[in-house]
Amino acid sequence: LSLQMMKHAWDNYKRYAWGLNELKPISKQGHSSNLFGNIQGATIVDALDTLYIMEMKEEFKEAKEWVEKNLDFNVNAEISVFEVNIRFVGGLLSAYYLSGEEVFRKKAVELGEKLLPAFNTPTGIPWALLNIKSGIGRNWPWASGGSSILAEFGTLHLEFVHLSHLSGNPVFAEKVMNIRKVLNRLDKPEGLYPNYLNPSSGQWGQHHVSIGGLGDSFYEYLLKAWLMSDKTDEDGKKMYYDAVQAIETHLIRKSSGGLTYIAEWKGGLLEHKMGHLTCFAGGMFALGADGAPSDKTGHHIELGAEIARTCHESYDRTRMKLGPEAFRFDGGVEAIATRQNEKYYILRPEVIETYMYMWRLTHDPKYREWGWEAVEALEKHCRVDGGYSGIRDVYNNHESHDDVQQSFFLSETLKYLYLLFSEDDLLPFEHWVFNTEAHPLPVLHKDDGNKEENQK
Repeated sequence: LSLQMMKHAWDNYKRYAWGLNELKPISKQGHSSNLFGNIQGATIVDALDTLYIMEMKEEFKEAKEWVEKNLDFNVNAEISVFEVNIRFVGGLLSAYYLSGEEVFRKKAVELGEKLLPAFNTPTGIPWALLNIKSGIGRNWPWASGGSSILAEFGTLHLEFVHLSHLSGNPVFAEKVMNIRKVLNRLDKPEGLYPNYLNPSSGQWGQHHVSIGGLGDSFYEYLLKAWLMSDKTDEDGKKMYYDAVQAIETHLIRKSSGGLTYIAEWKGGLLEHKMGHLTCFAGGMFALGADGAPSDKTGHHIELGAEIARTCHESYDRTRMKLGPEAFRFDGGVEAIATRQNEKYYILRPEVIETYMYMWRLTHDPKYREWGWEAVEALEKHCRVDGGYSGIRDVYNNHESHDDVQQSFFLSETLKYLYLLFSEDDLLPFEHWVFNTEAHPLPVLHKDDGNKEENQK
């Protein structure tokens, strides 16, 4: 079924928004997000590997031809370094490793080179925004004291290591290794990593800590850097398990109703709120269970299972059986969104991502059942004539659609669903690591003169 869903999402994108970034499935036209500046084709690049894995050969071929002829990075506009890295660089790298088509490698390295000026700061911590024509960078105006954001500069590592691997140019890997150095030198409040770091002074901004937005994928990439290095990157491993220890001590709590959740930390005070984005952490804990310090393996799997259950509850407690953007554990509510501006669902993948990891690592059938509930809800409430749309209020009786088919719906949500219902030998974890946009990258074995090793 996720194959039919992919076909519906792709065919409508092709019909109404081909070559543009995203589709507006209700108005049946293109949607341009300012995250990508004037770079076009986000949905195409994000969907390449999903098309390939689902064996949609015709569609993959058309997408590849579009990339060859039309994917252009010489644009005079500001882009989000993070978004362009995880969607475009990640998407191109994955497409190359899966298909072996040279055009994807060439474009990935070309885009990687265009992103390098973002690192021209006193500390080497990159800017959030970069004009890829002028090479001028800056940070989000709303970010604490001109800071860069942990999840943004901490989510470049996997892709940049592969860029060095594929180009033979060490500069990409050096840039991201330097980020690690800066972080290791700094004092961490209570062993936690604040979400804001000033790229000029090298000092933390506000002491806000989150495993949801602004923090999330930094932690994911520490673990995955170690896994992707064939477990040789001891530094990444240590940083990950130390961080999890601090997260357990300071952020993980149990509600009176027995639900384990991950709160946000604001200068020592907890906010008992968990974002949909934070739900990826269930899968992360389970994926990291195997390498956990002595005898903690079962505990990390258990933690993953608990987070999965809480996130399933956040879905189950809505009218539409789709989870809200954020849900709270205070004032007598549990796993429910209490603010209007947190009740939306934008086709996000994190809960299904966690189901997929939990299924692969435990084979408990409830994860497939929960995934199936999500499929039914998506079909019932998000599927429209022109594709799939997000929803403004998941507690409502009738759908108010937001009219955007996010590129990550094709890249992540549908891919994780497909993998949840596939055999374990499709993109096996010992050979592949998924970037935070669900783009699979091969584990780099030490003898990697022979790339064929990784081609399974």
